[in-house]
Amino acid sequence: MSLLPFGELPVHTPRRFVPARIDLGDWSQVAPLFDELDARAPRCTTLEQFEQWVLDTGELAAAIDEESSRRYIAMTCHTDSPEAEKSYLQFVEHVEPALKPRRFAVAKAYLAHPLRTSLPAARYEVFDRDTALMVELYRDENVPLETEESKLGNEYNKLSGSLTVQFRGEERTLVAMGRFQEDPDRTLREEAWRTVADRRLKEVDRVEELFDGLVDLRGRMASNAGFANYRDFAFRLRGRFDYGPADCERFHDAIEAEVMPVIRELQARRRQQLGVPALRPWDLSVDPLNRPALRPFADTDAMERGSQVIFDRLDPELARGFQTMRDLRLLDLANRKGKAPGGYQSTLAESRLPFIFMNAVGLQRDVETILHEAGHAFHALATRDEPLYAYRGAPIEFCEVASMAMELLGAPHLDVFYAEADAKRARRVHLEGIVGVFPWIATVDAFQHWVYTHPGHTRAERSAAWLALMDRFGGDVDWSGFESARAHLWHKQLHIFLYPFYYVEYGIAQLGALQVWANSMRDPARALADYKAGLALGGARPLPELFQRAGCRFDFTRETLRPLTALVREELAKLD
Repeated sequence: MSLLPFGELPVHTPRRFVPARIDLGDWSQVAPLFDELDARAPRCTTLEQFEQWVLDTGELAAAIDEESSRRYIAMTCHTDSPEAEKSYLQFVEHVEPALKPRRFAVAKAYLAHPLRTSLPAARYEVFDRDTALMVELYRDENVPLETEESKLGNEYNKLSGSLTVQFRGEERTLVAMGRFQEDPDRTLREEAWRTVADRRLKEVDRVEELFDGLVDLRGRMASNAGFANYRDFAFRLRGRFDYGPADCERFHDAIEAEVMPVIRELQARRRQQLGVPALRPWDLSVDPLNRPALRPFADTDAMERGSQVIFDRLDPELARGFQTMRDLRLLDLANRKGKAPGGYQSTLAESRLPFIFMNAVGLQRDVETILHEAGHAFHALATRDEPLYAYRGAPIEFCEVASMAMELLGAPHLDVFYAEADAKRARRVHLEGIVGVFPWIATVDAFQHWVYTHPGHTRAERSAAWLALMDRFGGDVDWSGFESARAHLWHKQLHIFLYPFYYVEYGIAQLGALQVWANSMRDPARALADYKAGLALGGARPLPELFQRAGCRFDFTRETLRPLTALVREELAKLD
């Protein structure tokens, strides 16, 4: 029985190079295809032959990547399944390590081929740049370290997915406990918050041990590649051609200068409305007027139907895309025990179809999440007909524009889930969340800068660095009595463990998304058309050009942040 939520998927493009029947999890069957590519490259004597060779390398990469995605999806949907875990780890331990040197050899063959410079320069500009970067950074000795990194990341996922608590006579996941933070009963909120915090604290030593292992592995990878520290290696590895660590540090400063005053205003307003002497950690999600929590839907079927109506209103093409996902069961949305935390969109690379994973429990943030992940899905669908596999994806900084802009473009249609008064309230919650996420992004990013530029640090020093950032970006919240929970709050942020330095992209992209939103206020049709045109480029152009085509600037300085913060502040005032 398949552990995947979807069944057989339609074929987008029939295979030309990869055999129709092959076990892509069996390296002995995959290796001969790389042998054939290696042998063919020197025999490509015409431009047509060479371009077909490039397309065939992409076909093989897409087929293998889809196999990897399917195993990851099954594992995250069923962290309690030995079968799913074994299948995933088999691929991580036996296929990926063998795959990396062969992909490196293909990349070298491409760069060295005499016909490469005859390819259309504009068309292959980004492909050439990214391939050269891969060759520059590849090290054989890092392959086993990357395998160990994946295994430790899986241990973190497995641990996080397993955590439950007994609360008021019922076993609940930590995700499901989140709904109590919106309850008007302050005593209940505190009890629920303490229960979750205590459960997390029981795992502190194990989580710290996992992170110590990850930091050590990453430091060794950086050293092997000739870098002084993992931060500088990670920036290069992530293909950050258009900005560097100093730009991120200036972004942190801009957030402190432009966003933190708004945060403190909102917190003061919340404290006053709640009538409490100080905000406590369990006072941050509840409605400040003590109205019952927003409940947009009773079950995920209702969430699907409501989301479909929003996309029907926005754009026929987007609506068809979401309906296709529903028809093909490419959605696994409900929270349950044994499911990995969080949410993601994964593209099934060969089928050229998106899959959305969520842990919905009936909260407003679930609506925001489905809109967000649908934005990623629309990005994947927009590039389905791109023949060059490498261009069917885009830099993360722009991928997140696709998702975050969709949250904002969908927000005017929240009446699908609510009466008008609650729809306005939900829009306010969303905009406050956008403002609130900037300091958290700065905290998570700056923390990783500190961690990876201070090799050999102790756990106590790490906690001190985190607490200093919480002082800088946490605002006016009273954590007295819960100092240990505050010092280890970063344990819940899976990106720190699984995707190092993948977080500042959310802040950069949020500025792009806010610009798309601002454009939509002036000319909705033009803004949506520009947004879709940007998505359709995939990764075929450099990052600043992708932003430009979507109607926004690639810039994350105070100059861009200040007017957008002012716009959000104005809209919040209107929603009062």
